[in-house]
Amino acid sequence: MEEVALNWEVTPRVSLYRSSIQSFELEEVVLASAQEVQTFKTQKRKDEHLSARKLLYNALNHWGLDSPDEVEVRRDEYRAPSLAWIHGIWKNHSLPGFSICHSNEYVWVAIVESGWSVGVDVEKADRVVAENALDLIAKGDELKLLQSNPNQTIISWTSKESIQKSMGLGMHFNPRNIVIPSGEGENIISIENSIFQLQNFCFDGQRIAISITNKSRKVRDAEDDLLDATLSAMQESDDWGVGCKTTRLNG
Repeated sequence: MEEVALNWEVTPRVSLYRSSIQSFELEEVVLASAQEVQTFKTQKRKDEHLSARKLLYNALNHWGLDSPDEVEVRRDEYRAPSLAWIHGIWKNHSLPGFSICHSNEYVWVAIVESGWSVGVDVEKADRVVAENALDLIAKGDELKLLQSNPNQTIISWTSKESIQKSMGLGMHFNPRNIVIPSGEGENIISIENSIFQLQNFCFDGQRIAISITNKSRKVRDAEDDLLDATLSAMQESDDWGVGCKTTRLNG
C-alpha cells in the first residue's frame, strides 16, 4: 500500500492510497462481501474488487480507525458505498467516508473525515476521450471546449466522475449538468444546493480527480434507530442505568 501525497489544503482531512491489483481468496479480505463477489463473471473483476476491499481495510488502519474488523460496507439504492458498524457491535460514533476506483494495474481508495463525502476517479493521463462520446458528458460551451482541446477531455471526464461519486449518485446524475473549468488544479464547483471542492492532478502517469462535499452518507438500519433511541433516552432521563450497580446517582 502506498499513500499518495495530495498537496491539497482543504478543511477536512483527506487521504489517498493505492496498491497493485492482486489475486486474493475471499477469506483473506475482511471487508469483502461474498454475495457481491458471486455476481462477478470474470476473474479480473473479482481481483479488482478483492484488491480494493483489501486496500480499504489497510487504508482505514493507516487512517487511524482502531477496529476496521468491526465495520462493513453497505450500499444504498444508488449503490453508493459507505461504512457502518456491523450488527452486534453496538457502536454509533461516526465513521469516515470513502471512495474506490481501479485503473489499469492499480486500485485506489480515498478517505475523508466523517461528515463529508468523497469521490475519486483515475485514468491514464495520456488517454483521450473519443470525440463521439463527448456529447454524452458535456454540452454547450463546455462541449465546444472539449472538441477543440482533446487534452482537456480526460481532465473533465475524471473530474465529473469524481463529483458524481461524491454526490453518491454515480451515473444517476447527468454528467452534462456538471461543468468543469479548463485546466488542472483546484476548483470550487456549485451544483444545485451543494458545493464541491475538486482537485485534479497527475501522478505517475495517471490523471487523478478527487472531489469532496460537506455531506454525510450513511445507510441506516433498525439497529441504528435503536441506538439513537437508546442514546436519546439516556440523555433525557437522570434515572437511566444499566443494572443496579451502574445506575446514575444524583444528590
